[in-house]
Amino acid sequence: MKINSKLLTILFFVVSVSVTNAQKIVGSWKGTLKVQGMEMPLIFNISEKDGAFSSTMDSPSQGATGIPMDETKFEGNTLSMTFKKAGITYSGNLEDNTIKGTFKQGGMEIPLSLQKTEKTVPGNPELVSSEADLNNLSSIEKGNYKYSVEDYFSNPKGVSFRFSPDGKYLSYKESDENGKQHVYVKNIQTGKAERVIEQKKELIRGYGWLNSNRLYYTMDKGGNENYHIYAINLDGSNDKDLTPFEGVRANFESLLKEDKDHIIVQLNKNNPQIFEPYKLNVVTGEIKQLFENKDASNPISGYQFDKDGNLRGYTKLKDGVNMEVYYEDGKGGYELWKQLNWKDSFGVISFNYATDYPHDAYVLSNLETDKAEILLYDLKKKKTIKKIFSNEKYDVGGLGLSKKNNYAIDYLSYEGEKNILIPVSKAYRKIDKAVKKKLPGMQYYVTGRTDDESKYMLYITSDKVYGIYYVYDLKKNELKEIYNTMPQLRSEDMAEMRPITFKSRDGVTIHGYITLPKEALNGEKVPVIVNPHGGPQGIRDSWGFNPESQLFASRGYATLQVNFRISGGYGRKFLESGFKEIGRKAMDDVEDGLKYVVDKGWVDGDKAAIYGGSHGGYAVLRGLTKTPDLYACGVDYVGVSNLFTFMKTIPPYWKPYLKIIKEIWYDEDVAEEKEIMNEVSPVFHIDKIKKPLFVVQGANDPRVNIDESDQIVEGLRAKGVDVPYMVRYDEGHGFGKEENRIALYKSMMGFYAKHLKEANKDKEPIKY
Repeated sequence: MKINSKLLTILFFVVSVSVTNAQKIVGSWKGTLKVQGMEMPLIFNISEKDGAFSSTMDSPSQGATGIPMDETKFEGNTLSMTFKKAGITYSGNLEDNTIKGTFKQGGMEIPLSLQKTEKTVPGNPELVSSEADLNNLSSIEKGNYKYSVEDYFSNPKGVSFRFSPDGKYLSYKESDENGKQHVYVKNIQTGKAERVIEQKKELIRGYGWLNSNRLYYTMDKGGNENYHIYAINLDGSNDKDLTPFEGVRANFESLLKEDKDHIIVQLNKNNPQIFEPYKLNVVTGEIKQLFENKDASNPISGYQFDKDGNLRGYTKLKDGVNMEVYYEDGKGGYELWKQLNWKDSFGVISFNYATDYPHDAYVLSNLETDKAEILLYDLKKKKTIKKIFSNEKYDVGGLGLSKKNNYAIDYLSYEGEKNILIPVSKAYRKIDKAVKKKLPGMQYYVTGRTDDESKYMLYITSDKVYGIYYVYDLKKNELKEIYNTMPQLRSEDMAEMRPITFKSRDGVTIHGYITLPKEALNGEKVPVIVNPHGGPQGIRDSWGFNPESQLFASRGYATLQVNFRISGGYGRKFLESGFKEIGRKAMDDVEDGLKYVVDKGWVDGDKAAIYGGSHGGYAVLRGLTKTPDLYACGVDYVGVSNLFTFMKTIPPYWKPYLKIIKEIWYDEDVAEEKEIMNEVSPVFHIDKIKKPLFVVQGANDPRVNIDESDQIVEGLRAKGVDVPYMVRYDEGHGFGKEENRIALYKSMMGFYAKHLKEANKDKEPIKY
């Protein structure tokens, strides 16, 4: 065979150029869109495998990363990418290290040049501990324990059981061998189950039934909390992203029971800082804006729709701290109805559909009492018809209505030391009686029911039982177990969670819980993990199964949870007494709780750790700087370290509430409060930290920016302190993925084994 050497040279040259260009195009490319005076940076990350190209898009200003493009082609010198759902296309020519092209979306064509850049991740990756170091930390925990970390923190095999509205189907999440939780639908009559929603890279954050033929589910990107709402038929067809807007957060407002094809959602599509209501067709995806939130400086903070989807009123935030309540004027518009301070509570739970008079409503109010109460209220005449429910010690808040029985009250509820449900209707009295007879001492929650109200889904739990689903058949008066979510955790092996009450150093009554391992019950003083809750305002710790506390108890540690001042549920005075006291009196309450359980003889005060997430993570850092000798070690999980930077990096949709945040925390524009912020920001007192610290962070956290954790780690490392630092780049404000959760608690248990079990053996007892 005779080979044409000239042709071979040409072919070799063409192939070489193609390979070289393919290598050049792979990587990250950054450019800036200029739209209506705004600049929006975009990053495209291009990869190649076996000659096929793929790409993702990042929009940092909108908090969106890793958006997969549907189609990526590179032919000759021309790059083209398409993202169909958002109607985005980009096409450009490669010239050296620049791609010059055009970005198209929604009829707009915008020039966009891209420059080669390095792919970056949030925060400073050089600070992050290696997997080898974290595995070494995990390996420190030794012992032959009955239950593993996986037993407590693997995804339940089955969870989130739901009836279809017509009662013909049962849906649920089921975990596969890789820990991914898919949604299945089971035909109750035939027993056949089909996978309807498949979990892939992103977690299915929530799901439910839209009507008897269609379900919804929600997902975000790597924990960034920009949720999208999807819908799918029960046979898996017509899977549709109903809110396909990148960098936009969708909040589910309400189902419309009388309109099976529509729901109401809120989107911050037109302005990232504010939300507006839309009516959304769950079959076609057609979307219609219902009301404009026009004044971004005084935005609408809440909408009140009735069961038919009519907007009856709304609440506007005025001057950052006041509330203006608007109600329908009877002429198709809305008039100013009531002016409140942001600290006031007055909200419609439900309109009273048992009467033809359209202005009666059940409202939750603290305007006339310290504890929130439920009233039947005439919104037109602005007067209370009658008081429905209140409690002397606690805020109330739960109310259920029966559509079948002309919207009569089914139950009332509140949370005291435990959750208390008071049955009102005949149906709920029967449910309550059946549960108490068959499952004494257990708590139950009605998580759903069929539209004809003949069958109820109950979730049964306690401090020693993770959760068991039961079905109550009203006609048969039958309570039947259908699924134990964590059968491997036997209740007889679990620890008791005991309510406690004590006086703070300044005489305030404080409530909380202590979970004691069997060693403590046998009279031994055990190590204790002090666990302040997140929030902090309006949040509280509750009685029930806590996998963290149970894991700690299985290793011989007690867990102390204090509902310090500013916690919710104990009335307005108690809540507001914690304003401007975060890191100060709120922290004193935690310390006083520790003193109380030490004085009781339950725990060893020389072996006390402090651990928490979010505000609880802040409390860890504050505790290690405020009382450096009190704790043997600390674990900071997505915690604030610097109050100044924290307030500058909040999500855009929190910014309208910044004045309120400053009234709860502190305002740096007030000289005295700026001094307090310096005093209570742990990052400025790193030199006071004497004890070991483990820091944990989700890289995509929109609430507590990764910079909060980086600052504390970098400061301590500069002092030569060895701080293990775990970061997960596919997580946000807390770890949702099974593998990350398990890795976290394994490292945490190794950290406690190293610094708590043997801590302070030769140390003088702590003086309180």
